[in-house]
Amino acid sequence: MAEHRTKISLRLILPLLAAIIAVSPLAIDMYLPGMPELTEYFSTKMPLVQNSLSIYLLGYAVGLLVFGPMADKYARRTLVMIGLLGFLLTTVALTFAQNIEQFIALRFFQAFMSTAATVVVPGIIRQLYGKDTAKGLSYVSMIMMLAPMIAPSIGSVLLLHSWQMIFYVLAGYAFMVFVCSFYYLPDVKTVKSTITYSAVERYKIVFSNRAARFDLLTVMMASLAFFSYITAISFVYLTVFKVSEFEFSLLFALNILALMTAHFMNTRLVGRFGSRKMLRFGVVLAVVAVTSLLLASIFSLSLYYYVVAILPLMGSLSMISVNADALILQEFAEHAGTATAVNGTLRFGIGALAGPILAIFYDGSTLPFALLMSGAVYLVVICQLIQSKLNIATEKM
Repeated sequence: MAEHRTKISLRLILPLLAAIIAVSPLAIDMYLPGMPELTEYFSTKMPLVQNSLSIYLLGYAVGLLVFGPMADKYARRTLVMIGLLGFLLTTVALTFAQNIEQFIALRFFQAFMSTAATVVVPGIIRQLYGKDTAKGLSYVSMIMMLAPMIAPSIGSVLLLHSWQMIFYVLAGYAFMVFVCSFYYLPDVKTVKSTITYSAVERYKIVFSNRAARFDLLTVMMASLAFFSYITAISFVYLTVFKVSEFEFSLLFALNILALMTAHFMNTRLVGRFGSRKMLRFGVVLAVVAVTSLLLASIFSLSLYYYVVAILPLMGSLSMISVNADALILQEFAEHAGTATAVNGTLRFGIGALAGPILAIFYDGSTLPFALLMSGAVYLVVICQLIQSKLNIATEKM
């Protein structure tokens, strides 16, 4: 019986880890169609309702900083259970919110608690996959990508009943993941150290690691490019090129499919070539694609050229991120949770700058968007050139 349970656990582990990570994308995207109804329900203004999304991201970033070091000290399975339970309770509480202030506060704690579950996932994958960490991360990311693809559509259907129904279903999803985690998530032990570290000491170790420094910067710049896309793509497609909402949803889904395809390719090739070579391939592809996007903006080309440029660009960004993530985790056997927290916080921090930057340089065209995407990708190139020199110098020592 125990052997049967172990086999089931191993067979379900990657989809289960993907389901755990998908909690936050679902919490972000499912309620977006309900923002107008929330505005009316709470008798408030749309900017306040939109701020609930920013507050969620803030709660997520704060949670990463708190739970990251804990993931290197305490049982990871325990943190997953605590995080999912906290997320479940705050999600149910959201349906009882009486005003927008309560709603926003609960969104903060909803995100904060979710990180206790999600921050441990990369560390679990690292221990299960070892040198094939990038392959495991790609599999999980590929499955998890289904969440942002379908979440807005699910939210729109549930909104036919009420905005509360969105959070009831989200709570139901969290409950199912909680039950599956309780029965099937293996108790992967943290790597024990002979030295006891404080949270501050763990962060110092991560930030002082020269081998991972420029891979961390690479992830940051790739995230800046990605959040630039998330922030501006609706304006580019709907306002500049005036596509219909249905056409926009198709184009958006197509780009998500490009992300999933890149992750699938990475799972097939990373074992043969390694994470560093796959990262470099992603960088080359990103440079070609983003340069094409920039030229399309400079010369005001048609929508077709933008679509053709953005598809490989999004795929290449995912390939860069997942392989850089794997290389970073390989440097921190005893501090995987802290490294994940630093990585995630830097991502959300730099991603939050995309909106203000695009707002400052807004001119009604696609050029600011293309310039920001290009600048971020070209900075990735610089980071990886420096990283290569450091690797060569290390090998000679």
